[in-house]
Amino acid sequence: MVGSGYQFFRGRSLKRLIAGFLLGISLSISIVACSSVGSSRSQVELTLVSFAVTRSAYESILPLFAAKWKVEHQQDVVFNQSYGGSGAQARAMVDGLDADIVNLALALDMKRIEKAGLLQAGWDQRIPHGAIVTHSVVDLVTREGNPKNIQGWADLAREDVRVVTANPKTSGGARWNFMALWGAVTQREGNDMQALDYTKRVYSNAPVLPRDAREASDAFFQQGQGDVLLNYENEVILARKNGMDLPSVLPTDINVSIDNPIAVVDTNVDKHGTRAVAEAFVQFLFTPEAQREFAKAGFRPVDQQIAQEFAAQYPKVNNLFTVKELGGWGQVQAKFFDDGAVFDQIQASLRG
Repeated sequence: MVGSGYQFFRGRSLKRLIAGFLLGISLSISIVACSSVGSSRSQVELTLVSFAVTRSAYESILPLFAAKWKVEHQQDVVFNQSYGGSGAQARAMVDGLDADIVNLALALDMKRIEKAGLLQAGWDQRIPHGAIVTHSVVDLVTREGNPKNIQGWADLAREDVRVVTANPKTSGGARWNFMALWGAVTQREGNDMQALDYTKRVYSNAPVLPRDAREASDAFFQQGQGDVLLNYENEVILARKNGMDLPSVLPTDINVSIDNPIAVVDTNVDKHGTRAVAEAFVQFLFTPEAQREFAKAGFRPVDQQIAQEFAAQYPKVNNLFTVKELGGWGQVQAKFFDDGAVFDQIQASLRG
């Protein structure tokens, strides 16, 4: 959804600070992970493309890996990095952004890269945890003092509550929000008709659907629209770590597991001759050392030992469901987000 890495200028209000923090703008930077610059035999260059909010974690992880690789292979690693919205990053890669490793917010964006011929079939089976490197859940950001007394999913359908979320037809992050709403019914033994009724009532409380998470955050914080913003837990945690007082309610009765995949970009690493170091880097991301840095940055780790270490930071969700329990990404896309599918039907009924 959104991310860090912004310069805040003097004179901005707190609302603009928070909105700016939660916008997620694309940027590209290059760092030398080890200081020595030698010949091509003593140095290897990798390009990492990721979604915006991971930057704070990678700022700590990249030097750790580079130091390890230096000791083991007597070779410096230079990391080029690009951070931005997940969907925008996927489009950029299809259009030629030459990444060796890609870490995005949802598997549908990775599928787009695979369809472009950059990832070999079965790429996710060659990486631990099915290539899911971090988790998050949906958090409900409220106004100061929570004046509408929003306590969970049911309150989003109340007639006196206005909801801000992006359009799932144009925003990958908003698809996680939609699935959280749908699953809040179906994963509690509700049927599709009940889920449709509830989801329709929530979207009737969201008369304006911004195009992406950036616009949604701007609408909530800067324009003052809505009583609650659907966001990611990791972004709320990171905002608080950066000194922002961000009130929120995390639904712990039931929530969706937001799973963030990573891959070695087969076509590019073979072209660059960087497969060995790229694969070693991806494997390193699943070590306790790297998982701990992800946890510090607001992500729920996939390493269970590290998850226990940070248990106080991440409230237990009693019913944590996954996309697989909704049929998997292929079925989810066809059922909910293709033209004429459930989301379009909801919008048509609200307009009627």
